[in-house]
Amino acid sequence: MHPRLPVAEKLSDTEMTAKVVLQVGPVKAAFSGRVQLSDIDQPNGYKITGEGNGGVAGYAKGGAVVRLSDEGSGTLLRYDAKADVGGKLAQLGGRLIDATSRKLAGEFFERFGAVVGGVPAAAPQPKKQGWLRRLLARWFGWT
Repeated sequence: MHPRLPVAEKLSDTEMTAKVVLQVGPVKAAFSGRVQLSDIDQPNGYKITGEGNGGVAGYAKGGAVVRLSDEGSGTLLRYDAKADVGGKLAQLGGRLIDATSRKLAGEFFERFGAVVGGVPAAAPQPKKQGWLRRLLARWFGWT
């Protein structure tokens, strides 16, 4: 499974639409859907949920609870992701779907970290302000 990078449009500070092409086992489909942030506990974490429709391939719903904590001079991001599917995707079996959702979540957060990057270790950082918290503060106006 190798998803193409999604095309996203920001609707508000907590919601966006997205389009992505995914292949899960033998099923490949273009999904259109919505992603939303909720349960925002700045700067400690949030919940991200989404749902998409892949036409005849079916639908996907899922989300992750994201927790942020100080780790040295940076921010540690932990998440717990879950997914639910229907249609042809549901015929693939729970293990494949669970493995795919974990892999996609891991790839998302890995790319996220690569995009935002960290401040070099030699640069001074204020306490309680890792690179991820600074980024989320900038995006969502957190203080």
